[in-house]
Amino acid sequence: MSDTPASALGDLSPEVFLRDYWQKKPLLIRQAFAGYESPLSPDELAGLALEEEVESRIILTHGKTPWELRQGPFGEDDFKTLPEQDWTLLVQAVDQFVPEVAELKSAFRFLPSWRIDDIMISYAAPGGSVGPHFDNYDVFLLQAHGRRRWKIGQHCTPESPLLAHPDLRILQDFEQQQEWVLEPGDMLYIPPGVAHYGIAEDECMTYSVGFRAPSHQEILLHFTDFLGQYLNDQDRYSDAGMPVPAHPAAIDDASIERLQGIVLELVQDKAALATWFGRFMTEPRYPEMLQAQEFESHLLQEELDNGYGLTRNPNARLAYREEGEEHVMLFATGEHCLLPATLLPQVQLICEQEYLEPETLLSWRQNPEAWTLLEQLVAKGDLLLEGEDE
Repeated sequence: MSDTPASALGDLSPEVFLRDYWQKKPLLIRQAFAGYESPLSPDELAGLALEEEVESRIILTHGKTPWELRQGPFGEDDFKTLPEQDWTLLVQAVDQFVPEVAELKSAFRFLPSWRIDDIMISYAAPGGSVGPHFDNYDVFLLQAHGRRRWKIGQHCTPESPLLAHPDLRILQDFEQQQEWVLEPGDMLYIPPGVAHYGIAEDECMTYSVGFRAPSHQEILLHFTDFLGQYLNDQDRYSDAGMPVPAHPAAIDDASIERLQGIVLELVQDKAALATWFGRFMTEPRYPEMLQAQEFESHLLQEELDNGYGLTRNPNARLAYREEGEEHVMLFATGEHCLLPATLLPQVQLICEQEYLEPETLLSWRQNPEAWTLLEQLVAKGDLLLEGEDE
């Protein structure tokens, strides 16, 4: 098991952090992970960037153009031609490929687990940077190796001017307000919209724990698409009882109010909204890495009898919602199922634990519904027999 602390906030309580800092202002936490050692070396991170299924990029401060962007996957020769300084390698969603990196997420249990997006790791040569920028989501920046200087700037808006770059959102103006040098184990929290500018003091690695924050545009588009799947084509706009229009080409307020009533009635369906949201927030980043598995029904019990537990697929996202007193809804990688409320303890365990002990699971055999759920999640690929994720 990992030595990851129960919380990454140091002496600060989760209540104070959420009240005073979350989505409000930056926070530096010295030695949030005291003695932390990166489970990945720079060479191993570069090795991940060679893989086809891994998202990676390199940013050179002074390349063929200012802030030159190179997209992966890379070849070994790509790294041999890099200069000795002023470049950064970024590898996305490393937690979904390296279980030891995924363990880091357990230190952020003071936040909803379904809000965590992924852990990106950056390696920077001395002077390496991705430029002054801002994100539209919260991020925790853990220094895992070497030192990085972080400069904190102004609060930005969609209107904040950017450099004319086709792929990178680099701020044209950076108004520095604070500055810190982070050592291994130090961590910096940055709220959405706050400008920040990290520059490697020496060879360094930084872990970025990012959070899902769907835009209002995404919410509206995806929710209405979801609703549309269940609407009857026979339900149409109606204006029965309307008066004779004075001007036939005019769209009057009464017509708009009728239309607004239709829309409001649809979006006020709280149950539909909750179902869509749970599915949307548990959609996997790499669905192709979640493969359905065929196995004999007796295999699960045999493996548990032999002392093997179940682990969560690193690409699986799980969450749940209590539906009144009679049901609990489980969301698993973009799908949902309605279960009896008696399964709430089992659902909570499945959603909140990365590893399920065989002794605990074997007791579920006495509950046919719990055992069937377990078999379905294994068959779906959300849960893996111990050792299958290695």
